[in-house]
Amino acid sequence: MVSKHDKIAKRLADKYGVEYNEGEGPDIKAPNKIIEVATHDPDIEESKKQLKGYQKPRYLAVPSDKINLAKEAVEGTGIGVMGPTGLIHKKAH
Repeated sequence: MVSKHDKIAKRLADKYGVEYNEGEGPDIKAPNKIIEVATHDPDIEESKKQLKGYQKPRYLAVPSDKINLAKEAVEGTGIGVMGPTGLIHKKAH
């Protein structure tokens, strides 16, 4: 069975035309953004750490029901938030 995390990561990788990185580091390294997928509440803090140090816009991708939680978690970090289909809910800066 495919996890919710893998399903979202594969969908976004396909959308941006890149490979889903299942190993260490961010899940998706697109030409113009870095994306880390988090599907559970405790994963959000860990995912923020995965995005540190990248120069490109950084995004946390979460299921629809976690969008508000993710937006609160990234407040003041410059990390953006996108939903499971890649719709941006908070722009990275």
